[in-house]
Amino acid sequence: MINDSSVIQPNIGKRTPIASHLGFKILAPVVVGLIFLIIWQMTCVLMDVPTYLVPTPTVIAVQLFQDAPLLLGSLGATLKITLLAFLCATILGVAIALLFVQSPLIEASLFPYAILLQVTPIVAIAPLIIIWVKNMTAALVLCAMLVALFPIISNTILGLRSVNPGLTNLFRINRASRWQTLVRLRIPSALPYFFGGLRISSGLSLIGAVVAEFVAGTGGSGAGLAYQILQAGFQLNIPRLFAALLLITLTGIVLFGITDWITRIFLRGWHESQL
Repeated sequence: MINDSSVIQPNIGKRTPIASHLGFKILAPVVVGLIFLIIWQMTCVLMDVPTYLVPTPTVIAVQLFQDAPLLLGSLGATLKITLLAFLCATILGVAIALLFVQSPLIEASLFPYAILLQVTPIVAIAPLIIIWVKNMTAALVLCAMLVALFPIISNTILGLRSVNPGLTNLFRINRASRWQTLVRLRIPSALPYFFGGLRISSGLSLIGAVVAEFVAGTGGSGAGLAYQILQAGFQLNIPRLFAALLLITLTGIVLFGITDWITRIFLRGWHESQL
């Protein structure tokens, strides 16, 4: 006869200490990245790959240091468009989602047009927006916002509708008003979905800003990183091109990290995803 107490129970649903440690989560991708950079460096050196084709990481780092004032200024211009578009997409997306859940008729009538914005390539409509909107900054923000808008709308609507039916009946039995049900039940239930949309939208805002800058082709002192990439490509300055791409990539990682940190602040201690 087997003693139940001697049976080893599987560690289901529990995080191991090493996997949940913040240092481990940071160290693991850093190690993988270093290994990738070492392989990249050695491959380019051993195969004698020309710099104008694929520069080594050390060459890119030197170029980034040399062009830091130019590239960081362009990064500021791109980041300005990205953050404005992200803010506008968040405010407008939440407002649209709250409007849609008030009436099935409103959602059925207008949601297909939100999908239409999502499936329409921004490169196809960006030239029209740039022509119609005289202010270049506003035009770029509008283009980037259209790219980032749909995830917030769809995720927030999904969250507002993903409410426990038992809790809904409890609010109805206690004669809670529509406003009380929205504020005390639907919005808290929608927060995990909303923050998931934010994480997606932050990256899409950056993508939309870069694509809009590519289409606009604006130069001068307020030029973004997309313009520097275009210029570097025309001049065959491939190390600068890679340096600009590196800044865009790092910016996207930082934006995702910030939204993930905000998510942990709001959901820590009560939602299953952060326990």
